[in-house]
Amino acid sequence: MTELANPLHGISAPANRWDVARAASLSTVEALAYRSNLLGADRAVANQGGGNTSVKETILDHTGRQTRVLWVKGSGTDLATIIPSGFPGIRLDDVLPLAEREQMDDAPMVAYLLQSAIKPDQSRPSIETLLHAFIPATHVDHTHPDAVIALTSTPRGRALAEQAFGDEIVWLDYQRPGFDMSKRVAQLLRASPDARAVLLAKHGLVTWGETGEESYETTLEFVARAARAIDEAAGGRFGLGGRRTAAFGEGDDVRLLLADALPALRGALLQDSDGVVLEVDGSPEALAFASATRTPEVSQVGAPCPDHLINTKHKPLVAAWEPAQGSAALAEALRSGVGAYADWYRGYYERNLDDETRQFPIDPAGPRVVLIPGVGIVTAGPDAGRARFARDLYHRAIAVEDAADALGGFLSLSEAEAFAIEYWPLERYKLAQAPQRGELAGRVALVTGGASGIGRAAARMLASRGAHVVVADLNLEGAEEVADDLQTTYGLRRSIAVPVDVTSEDAVVEMTRRAVLEFGGIDILVASAGLATSAPITETTLEQWEQNFAVLARGYFLAARETFRVLLEQARGGSIVFVASKNALVAGANAAAYSSAKAASLHLARCLAEEGGPHGIRVNTVNPDAVIQGSSIWSSDWKAERASTYGVGTEELQAFYKGRTKLGVAVFPEDVAEAIAFFAGPRSAKSTGNVLNVDGGVTAAYPR
Repeated sequence: MTELANPLHGISAPANRWDVARAASLSTVEALAYRSNLLGADRAVANQGGGNTSVKETILDHTGRQTRVLWVKGSGTDLATIIPSGFPGIRLDDVLPLAEREQMDDAPMVAYLLQSAIKPDQSRPSIETLLHAFIPATHVDHTHPDAVIALTSTPRGRALAEQAFGDEIVWLDYQRPGFDMSKRVAQLLRASPDARAVLLAKHGLVTWGETGEESYETTLEFVARAARAIDEAAGGRFGLGGRRTAAFGEGDDVRLLLADALPALRGALLQDSDGVVLEVDGSPEALAFASATRTPEVSQVGAPCPDHLINTKHKPLVAAWEPAQGSAALAEALRSGVGAYADWYRGYYERNLDDETRQFPIDPAGPRVVLIPGVGIVTAGPDAGRARFARDLYHRAIAVEDAADALGGFLSLSEAEAFAIEYWPLERYKLAQAPQRGELAGRVALVTGGASGIGRAAARMLASRGAHVVVADLNLEGAEEVADDLQTTYGLRRSIAVPVDVTSEDAVVEMTRRAVLEFGGIDILVASAGLATSAPITETTLEQWEQNFAVLARGYFLAARETFRVLLEQARGGSIVFVASKNALVAGANAAAYSSAKAASLHLARCLAEEGGPHGIRVNTVNPDAVIQGSSIWSSDWKAERASTYGVGTEELQAFYKGRTKLGVAVFPEDVAEAIAFFAGPRSAKSTGNVLNVDGGVTAAYPR
């Protein structure tokens, strides 16, 4: 085991990135987007998706009248990437009188803001729009800096803040955002004319200025001062008590451990979820936090900030495991840990339901964040993007909890407060804006032969239906091209390319291991890697015979065996689809090696359907015929050899194949991919051991 260096050492002051010349060249809203992007670029200042910014100006409205407008961040946007169109405009003269109201519930507030919009088709404004409206300054920034949240999440926080800032701040004990909080902040500021910032306990920082630069620099100033106050008060007591668990190891040791254990975790999470993707975080910070002495206690206090809850839940799962116990013990600890966590979460949901939240069904009950001592952190999400989002947000939790603990203890939202945020209708609205999930969302598909032809079409089809796709091929450059295209189209981490020679046992084992380490497991295998040779039996060499069986029989066997091992560990079923051929059913001249190998793969699928059925593992076969376009097989000697067999020219071969079908059609890779996707997905949930021809209708190949 290796020694564990501890990188948990407090919070640093943010860097000033303001470019005076650039800011001066921008319009009012462009400058607001620029300021927001600078704040969002430092995640220790502004969480992903969190915080909000605004500017007030007078414009000419559609009638030509001068109108005071508040441009404020739109709901569901991210400061780091927001563009000018992401800031809806609200008529200030409409909303300022609300400050005189005694109370206003969320739904009427949202409706009122929408009716105060300057454009009917603009995005929904931030939940905290009234906070920005009620502060009279031209520019207002609300952020969630690690330093401020840590300072306000410890028993001595208020005293330390008063010592560090004096009359320059007002302090607000935790309140859920909305009308009441906005009005209370306005009241505190009227009573504290010297205040330059608001500290929102367990929530964040509000600053302002008459220029964008002033507001931005005030944010940085107060974050830096909070960081200094923490450093001075902590006395070097960072690190959550130091290392309790030594690192399991490095490199291959950790890879092998996780490759064995992650399917158990993913399978447990799939107990009440249609799809889950995992992300492993073995960074020094993650490893140090997961392995620290006080982490099992501190991490269970709760989430440091309301913005974290939707993606990380109120607390993580800490695996009850030590590195000396090995991978089997880790798998069991993860299974039992998820079960216990789900029991807690269902109780948490039932205990805290009220009239406001009863309309929302319970989320999947498993954890979003799992701490593994000696290894690091694993995050889960309904897709790879959300798993990454949870990982990034939890790094903010690490910094806050470490710093608050060093100050004397970490305090979080109460369970009731956390639930009120997690199931808050205004937060649920953001989730409802996400695109509709495909039928394979959260599923992981492994496609061999994915660089070209049917494999490439299958990879694209499965990705279009929501799957995360491992594109495996001997042609790594081609596989990378397909994977890059899928990521460009469907998003970060939606696909990876893996080199594989399916005839090599070691290479196939590594292929499946890569899929597990990247996404947590496998749900779908499409065995499509292929080759073909054509020759009379007297001219068929032993090398050709063995090459066909190596790729089309051994290759399918190895990929299926390794996938079975993952699926059995997950214990949630799965789908395996073999791409065979019309030749698997029909005897053809001059193709004995190819046809026999395809027949072997077809019968292997039937055998595996027998074995897999009791475990919910379905195995089916798709039989294409004469799929010439985009195929690496048909770009080889196979095309000329088949043309010669049928006594036609190579340029006439497509027409020949089309003419012999009963439907009179040519078959394309996308046609076969449709059949593959059918067997891969839920619409064929009760089908196994089947053969589906996609050949235009070749009479001799009718299954019987």
